[in-house]
Amino acid sequence: MNVIWRTLLVILRARVAVRRGRSLESAAIGRIRLTTLPTDIDILRHMNNGRYLSLFDLGRWDLLIRTGLFDAMKQRGWYAVVSSETVTFRKSLQLWQRFDVESRFVGHDDRAVFLEHRAVVDGEVYARVIVRARMLRRSGGTVGHDELFAAVGRPSGVPDADEWIHEWASASALPSTRKPAPSVWS
Repeated sequence: MNVIWRTLLVILRARVAVRRGRSLESAAIGRIRLTTLPTDIDILRHMNNGRYLSLFDLGRWDLLIRTGLFDAMKQRGWYAVVSSETVTFRKSLQLWQRFDVESRFVGHDDRAVFLEHRAVVDGEVYARVIVRARMLRRSGGTVGHDELFAAVGRPSGVPDADEWIHEWASASALPSTRKPAPSVWS
């Protein structure tokens, strides 16, 4: 609930943008403008590191709606879940600072799609996150890429994910939900 009002506002604005003909191609970069609010700040008086991920979710909503992917998913009873993400911080966002969340698809592997989100101030990257997201069915199970691309079209112009992204995804993966994952510290 901590960013629910911002989420609803971003969804509304994205829907209005689509109605006004400002949809996005699948390879486009989506941008939304945000302000660091008092509820985003931690004890050190800058944006809390965990808040970045919540605010990058807003960029993902905008991108999914404006590319048409959200409506295609909704019609088919699909939804996306984040399976892993990695974030790198460069500079801190301060209270009341305005910044853009830039979002785009940066590739896929055999089971998921990759997105990149950036917090940008005056053209300068402050933080970046790489997200690996999987498509699931509300009725249960996963949506394979063949089915996804058949439904929404294979995106053109989306770059191939950098090799390090594939290596990171593999190295950070947990066992399947069908396999045991005991918490054993070495």
